[in-house]
Amino acid sequence: MSQRIETIDSLHEHLQWAIELEHATIPPYLCALYSLDPAQNADAVELVSSVFVEEMIHLSLASNLLNAVGGEPRLDTPDMLPGYPRRLPHGSIELALLPFGPDALEMFLRLEKPEAPGAPAESDHYETIGQFYDAIEDGLRYLAGALGEEKLFSGDPARQVTAGPFHHTGGSLQPITGLASALAALDEIVEQGEGTSRGEVWDGDHDIFHPDRDEVAHYYRFEELKLGRRYQRGDTPQSGPTGEPVTVDLTGVSPMQANPVRSGNAQIRAAQEQFDTTYCTVLFLLEQAFTGEPALIRDAVRAMFGLKSEALKLMQLSEDDRTTAGPTFHYVDPEQRD
Repeated sequence: MSQRIETIDSLHEHLQWAIELEHATIPPYLCALYSLDPAQNADAVELVSSVFVEEMIHLSLASNLLNAVGGEPRLDTPDMLPGYPRRLPHGSIELALLPFGPDALEMFLRLEKPEAPGAPAESDHYETIGQFYDAIEDGLRYLAGALGEEKLFSGDPARQVTAGPFHHTGGSLQPITGLASALAALDEIVEQGEGTSRGEVWDGDHDIFHPDRDEVAHYYRFEELKLGRRYQRGDTPQSGPTGEPVTVDLTGVSPMQANPVRSGNAQIRAAQEQFDTTYCTVLFLLEQAFTGEPALIRDAVRAMFGLKSEALKLMQLSEDDRTTAGPTFHYVDPEQRD
């Protein structure tokens, strides 16, 4: 039986879990994205990169939520990178580091699966991300009524991160100042993942790449890649996509080793360690951005994009006859970072 969120401490705990949840999706999305040859898989690069950027927005919104209710977001901790494969924090979905392909798509579809109509809110051991956020919404509404909005939203407004070079998305990063903006942030997270009205394919934004189109929620973007066709106006989850073809060329995918481990090859290991150090520096910058230095979000995102060249370097190194190396996403203690 899922426990209701009825205290400030419980709300802080669950919002930290939300930060961990949103972060846990980022390494799998990055591995799939970096494994794609953009020349052969322009459609897939466009769709996966748009999801990745929106997950960064969701991570930021969860951090803003925790700040708004007087909590302290934690990102630069070993808990963020316990190793892959792993379960989604406090959930039941297994995450792995895979090159783009059918296995990765099935994992992403399980991850972004819309909750069934009438599904209960679940504050722990949740089946879908939507049910977890429903439990947070219930907790926010309960505590706003029990304590009053002013007491609940006691965080320093200066900690709200609202800027950020989040291109490739119609989503936005708004400050959270009270219950209405908190609920709007939760809606943004859930709708971008599984669709508006919990039964439509659209997320309520316009497609940044194609301004004449409405944007499709994450789950349905991955369906477009799986089924090889775009959703268009009039399509429903039941009809499936009936629009123009989406091209996927699996010969244009780096055969990265699944769930890469630290290599015995000195060159590969050094490149893996460099990637992990850079990634943990990103986590450090994100934590600084959400604990009093909001302007550092730009440095964090810039460093995140800098990871690409390090990942591509790894994927050009052979691990064996069939696979290339890949990033391990190990946590590096701050004193060991150069």
